[in-house]
Amino acid sequence: MIAQVLGEGLPLVVIHGFGVDHRVMLPLEDALDGSGWRRIYIDLPWAAGNADTNVSSADHVAQSALNDIHKCLGDRPFAVIGNSFGGMIARHVAHVLRDQVLGLATLAGVYEPTHQARSLPRRQVVREDPSVLALAGHVREDYEEMTVVQSEATLEAFTRYVLPGLRGANQAILERVAAEYALSVEPEVAHPAPFEEPSLHLFGRQDHVTGYEDGWKLRSHYVRGTYAVLDAAGHNAHLERPELTAALVNDWLARTRASAQ
Repeated sequence: MIAQVLGEGLPLVVIHGFGVDHRVMLPLEDALDGSGWRRIYIDLPWAAGNADTNVSSADHVAQSALNDIHKCLGDRPFAVIGNSFGGMIARHVAHVLRDQVLGLATLAGVYEPTHQARSLPRRQVVREDPSVLALAGHVREDYEEMTVVQSEATLEAFTRYVLPGLRGANQAILERVAAEYALSVEPEVAHPAPFEEPSLHLFGRQDHVTGYEDGWKLRSHYVRGTYAVLDAAGHNAHLERPELTAALVNDWLARTRASAQ
């Protein structure tokens, strides 16, 4: 479902992660507003307000995203950015629609779908602040689970952008997709020719959920890829390092626009 469309210009499809909704990506608006890109935010099937259409696998989610994009854009060129599980979906979209896609970006993207097979750093909180945890109140458990930089700013961002999607998600759909979390074929395997459009692959150095090393292994496939591993950033890297994330995303969009001309 197309959840929100903002701005004018070249289309940029924005895909969120597992268990949340499009609002987790809205912090990028500070960087994207006035960028000359029309942001098309997709809500994946479990988001509140979506009908339960018996989606039961990552393949189904990927096809749902492709259907939404086709309905919205037809054959028009676009760029795509995805976060976490949405990064895996974005990679699928970018490869299936390679002739139409201007560029690809992933933020803390899933590159190894099997949790037990991921190369992960140890769980580490870079900045602890007991006063912030006390302030979190009833959202403390959810906030503390992911956050590596405890601050009033990251708590506010989590409460505003992450928590609503978590609370509103359809758990039955999530459970079905979790059981078939991997795509049947990885995009780079199904489409092995190097991806030659501008790309960005941003990771958190302290991301204990998806890590960064599995994405780095694909660097030879993304021949125009910028790879960045941000210190003091976990799985919500774009919330914990918003300024640097914004700079890297804007650089990717500038490279993508220049390549498209």
